[in-house]
Amino acid sequence: MPEVVVAALVREGQVLLVHRSPNRLAYPGAWDLPGGHVETGETELAALTREMHEELGVQIAGGSAIHLCRLDIGREGEPVRLSAWFVGAWQGTPTNVAPDEHDEIRWFRPEELPPFAHEHLGTALLVAMRGARA
Repeated sequence: MPEVVVAALVREGQVLLVHRSPNRLAYPGAWDLPGGHVETGETELAALTREMHEELGVQIAGGSAIHLCRLDIGREGEPVRLSAWFVGAWQGTPTNVAPDEHDEIRWFRPEELPPFAHEHLGTALLVAMRGARA
């Protein structure tokens, strides 16, 4: 089963989302967490680190990623395992270095979050953000 990792980069009570380009096959024009496919031989964290560098130009700080949830998603006959991570520390300023994949990136407060394609992911993110503020 193909695996995908996504990261919730959180700072000052806000999470960074990417707006998927309208020409994307999966979830075009939707706000989402940044991430991508786990390559053969990669761990989830190695893939997460690589994807955050490729898409946002940041380096995740060691030990700052906390697992949020794992979901089996996709269309019937084409399942995908999605693993989401909460990331509280990184080096660099997030910028859209993958404009072919995303046409915008933006910080959102919990009350401003758009609906997620996978409701459980949005719920897990909100719980983690509330816990981080406590």
